Amino acid sequence: MKQRYYFDWAATALPAGPRLSPPVPFGNPSSPHTEGRLARKALEDARSRCAAVLGVGAETIYFTSGGTEANMIALHSLLMREGPPGTLLYSAMEHPSVRENALALKKLGMPVRQIQAEKDGRISGEKFSAALDRAERPVLAAVMAVNNETGSINGIPALAALSRKFFGPPVRFHCDIVQAIGRTPVALKEWGVDSASLSAHKLGGPRGTGILYLRQPAGVLGCGGGQERGIRPGTENVEGAAALAEILEIRAKNETAAAEYAAAVSRFGFLIRSLRATGRCALVPEDRQDEDKRFSPYILQIALKGIPGQAAVRALDNEGFAVSTGSACSSHKEGRPVLDAMGVDRETALYGIRISQGWTTTEDDIEALLIAVKKILGRL
Repeated sequence: MKQRYYFDWAATALPAGPRLSPPVPFGNPSSPHTEGRLARKALEDARSRCAAVLGVGAETIYFTSGGTEANMIALHSLLMREGPPGTLLYSAMEHPSVRENALALKKLGMPVRQIQAEKDGRISGEKFSAALDRAERPVLAAVMAVNNETGSINGIPALAALSRKFFGPPVRFHCDIVQAIGRTPVALKEWGVDSASLSAHKLGGPRGTGILYLRQPAGVLGCGGGQERGIRPGTENVEGAAALAEILEIRAKNETAAAEYAAAVSRFGFLIRSLRATGRCALVPEDRQDEDKRFSPYILQIALKGIPGQAAVRALDNEGFAVSTGSACSSHKEGRPVLDAMGVDRETALYGIRISQGWTTTEDDIEALLIAVKKILGRL
């Protein structure tokens, strides 16, 4: 088997542990006996540890099955509001777990409006303010911190502040921080967001566990046994919560984080220059620079001219490289809503592929990827 090179970190990070020791108590945290109480203690300890890393109170942390469920709970809580339905605003660049749930709410009769993006994929204050002004009784605005397909970084503190200044009832601000946490600075309390979502496996932790941060409790649509203070019913995944706490601490205590970030910027800078030099690679957006502070240095969207994205993904896979065309959650669906929202032409969108690196990516890996890209460009 050929040596494998992993460039799909935005879909899931390579496992970084953790190896929990001692083992997490096996009891049900809702049970009153000793085993149950030990499990409850482990769960609440994990909650406090996660809250400490995120700089928020433990009472604001709710464990979920991942970022998708956290986003869904935040949006569907609007169905439990009293009085006439207000407008849900969501950015045109959102992950499918926000976009598709917004469209589901629209089918149920809720007013929904999209916040338009700039050509570089970011949500500007002007576009955000315009969407607020046009909406009838806006109640919640969802804007992600880092886009999962292009790496565009949004100025969340400024946008959240605008939602506070809106003339009318308070507008809740929800932020998907899945692609930001552990890679770019995140400060939930200072940002002023009302809710946020994150997922363990994007950090190298286990799949099936995540967090919904709620500054204030919200009404929820799902009902059950009342676990997670009624926000997310169902027997809690104690082992997953403990693992998430550990991986968050690992990333937070990374003493080489600044150097790691700088190395990622340098690697992608070299990659961008080299791809541009082939004459057959279009950057998305086209004005992305070698070292561009508008974008996360961990995600890059390109289009290989003359090679449809799906064909490029298969060809690179055959050469030993894992890349993708975009969000893994919508890999079986046609269309590229995120690229369409940026005004990317249909041909470039069709040819688009996503390259995402992580903390174990090396310069040699980048060199090998370039060789493979040039090889398939010469063959296809």
